Amino acid sequence: MTITITPIDTADPAAIDEAYRIGSAANDADLPDFPPFCRRRFEAAIRHPMPGNAPLWALARLDGVPAGYVGLDLPQLDNTENAAADLVVHPAYRRRGVGRALHEHVVRLLRERGRKRVLGMAVSALPGGPERSVAGAAFAASTGAQPALVEVRRRLDATRLDHDGLDAALAGARTRAAGYRALHWQGRTPDEYVADIAYLDGRLMADAPLGDVEWEPERIDVDRVRGIERALEARGRRRYHTAVRHEDSGRVVAWTLLDVGDSADWHAFQQITIVDPAHRGRRLGLLVKIENLRHLLAHEPAVRAIDTFNAAVNSHMIAINEQLGFRPVDGWTDWQLTI
Repeated sequence: MTITITPIDTADPAAIDEAYRIGSAANDADLPDFPPFCRRRFEAAIRHPMPGNAPLWALARLDGVPAGYVGLDLPQLDNTENAAADLVVHPAYRRRGVGRALHEHVVRLLRERGRKRVLGMAVSALPGGPERSVAGAAFAASTGAQPALVEVRRRLDATRLDHDGLDAALAGARTRAAGYRALHWQGRTPDEYVADIAYLDGRLMADAPLGDVEWEPERIDVDRVRGIERALEARGRRRYHTAVRHEDSGRVVAWTLLDVGDSADWHAFQQITIVDPAHRGRRLGLLVKIENLRHLLAHEPAVRAIDTFNAAVNSHMIAINEQLGFRPVDGWTDWQLTI
C-alpha cells in the first residue's frame, strides 16, 4: 500500500470535491443524526477562511484513491503557538495507516511553523445514548495527545417545546431584567451594536470553562467581526441574533446566536451565548436564549432539532439549556497534543 499526501489548492475543485466526499461519508457513518455534510460550508472553509486564520489543507490517497484529509487552522492574531486540526479518514479506508500518515504530516508542518500544540475533537457515547465509535479517541490517545476538555452535545426537539414553561421562564426573567431591552436581528450585526458584540465575542474564551486547554482569549474587534460575518455568509449560514441593551448605558450587554445551514433546513446550531460579567445575575442569558429560540422559529419553521455544545462543568449554562428542553446526546473531548 502506498499513501501519498498532497496540499489541497483553493483553485483545485477536483481535490476539494474528493475531500468533501470523504467528509460526507465519515459524517454519515459516524454521526447519522447530524445534518448532511454541507458542501457549501466545506468549500467555503477552504476558500474563505475566518479572519486571522491561515488554514492548511491536505488530501491523503491510498494507492491513488482519495482516503482522508486534514484541515489545519493556524491562528495569526492570537494563539500563535497553537493550531486546531480536523483529521478525517473515509470509513472504507480506516485502519490502513492513513490517519497515522496524516498525523505525521500535521506534526511536520506545525514544527516548521513554530507551533507548540494542536487541538482536535473526538466524539464518544454517553450512558444510554446512541452508539459512537471509540476510534477517534483511541487514535488521539495513540498520538500522545491528552484529553483537555470534556464537552457534551445536547439537542432540543423543537417540535415538543413546553411553551407554557417557556412563557413562565421568560416572564420570570423579565421581572429581573428591568432597565434592559431585547434586540433582534438577522445576519449582519447593525453598525450601532457591532463594537459591543466584538467586546462580548472577545470575552468568550476568557469566560468559558477551558479545562486544560491552553488557549488565550481572542482579540476581537469590529473589523474581525465583519470578517467573520463575511466568512459565515460564504458558508451559507443563516444567522439569528438576540441581544439585550442596558438602557442607562446604551450598551449591548448580552448576546446569543443561532444559525441554520444550507444542507438541512430542519437543523440549527446554538452558538455563542454570553453576558457581560457586570450584568450577570439578572437572568439575561435565559432571556436572550428563549427570545432567540422564538425569533429563529418564526423565520425557520422547518427547524425541528437544535444542537448545542457545553463544557461538562459549565453547570450554569447547562441548567439554562435543560430548562429550555435540551437533552444530552453524546460526549465530545478536546484532545491536546504538545508538539
